[in-house]
Amino acid sequence: MNSGATAAVAQNRRTRSRPPSAASSRKSDDPSAAVANGNGKAPSKPTSPNHVAGERTVKKLRLSKALTIPEGTTVSEACRRMAARRVDAVLLTDVNGLLSGIVTDKDIATRVIAEGLRVEQTIISKIMTRSPHYVTADTLAIEALQKMVQGKFRHLPVVDNGEVIAMLDIAKCLYDAISRLEKAAEQGSALAAAVEGVERQFGSNFSAPSTLIETIRERMFKPSLSTIITESTKVAIVSPSDPVYVAAQKMRELRVNSVVITTGNLLQGIFTSKDVLMRVVAQNLSPELTLVEKVMTAHPDCATLDTSILDALHIMHDGKFLHIPVVDGDGRVVACLDVLQLTQAAISMAEGGSGAANDVANTMMQKFWDSALALEPPDEEFDSQRLVDASFVIFFFRSKM
Repeated sequence: MNSGATAAVAQNRRTRSRPPSAASSRKSDDPSAAVANGNGKAPSKPTSPNHVAGERTVKKLRLSKALTIPEGTTVSEACRRMAARRVDAVLLTDVNGLLSGIVTDKDIATRVIAEGLRVEQTIISKIMTRSPHYVTADTLAIEALQKMVQGKFRHLPVVDNGEVIAMLDIAKCLYDAISRLEKAAEQGSALAAAVEGVERQFGSNFSAPSTLIETIRERMFKPSLSTIITESTKVAIVSPSDPVYVAAQKMRELRVNSVVITTGNLLQGIFTSKDVLMRVVAQNLSPELTLVEKVMTAHPDCATLDTSILDALHIMHDGKFLHIPVVDGDGRVVACLDVLQLTQAAISMAEGGSGAANDVANTMMQKFWDSALALEPPDEEFDSQRLVDASFVIFFFRSKM
């Protein structure tokens, strides 16, 4: 590796300090975060926007400006442009400027580097996913989100008459929803406390019912990671002295987008498909000659089996990274999870009931998205007088029930 390339890699390297425990992780209200890769594998036409007035559409979600390039672009040029924009997915357009495909960082790692293709000679259309799923700005938001979750892909193009106008990222939507619900829960707790104070003053004793927000949090995000990690969970492991192309081959073999680097049984670092894109291909480094230890993230943040799904998401959000290794009590890596896997796990928890209890569980995910979309970002500061006034109003109406 030449000195200039080494400096570029060092400058881009993320530095993370491992927290003593997941519970000590700082909670962030910033809904923006870096995210993992994924895309649909089959063509799909958006459902006709036949919905009633007032229902929320895709245009109400957190849309990102999409990077589009001609499908005749080389992989090396595509990676340079993706790195310049700090994005992990690019949309391909045909000669008419219409959407023809999508390529993600995982495609770069598993379809190019792992296959030994030369990035300067390979045309991006050779590795793209053709006719990807897409939606329009008028598609129902809940429909778009469910399409991504069910299809297990993170990126969803938003088009208008075949032309790309934006990109939808499931992780940004998830973090935004969690942030809104948590802020609403905090304000709701303060309001409930005020109501309780009023009731004590007037000698009443009403037991407040559990809120939908708390039900969602309890069922979807409170379970620990131990409930979703099994003996069959795949962990891609390489050694620090392995070259990058070996790491890419391991990702392809296990159909994952990250590897953990260990010495013995101890975690030394993590290397992801986004790192392949940003730190290797975009920096013109050789996948065959560059060792993983030179481009990995050393001593990454990690979770334990007792970490909750919500805390794991917060650790990833606060650190602005996409994957999190999970270690057992002896410090051995038992899993490496990404944001899409955690989203899927949360949904599985919500739908895990049976019988009458499942009547609520079956609609929990839709209630989660609907509740979050209905909330405006709350004010940073409470108006204490309005809070007290509201508590008297609530007390009055409840006393009439």
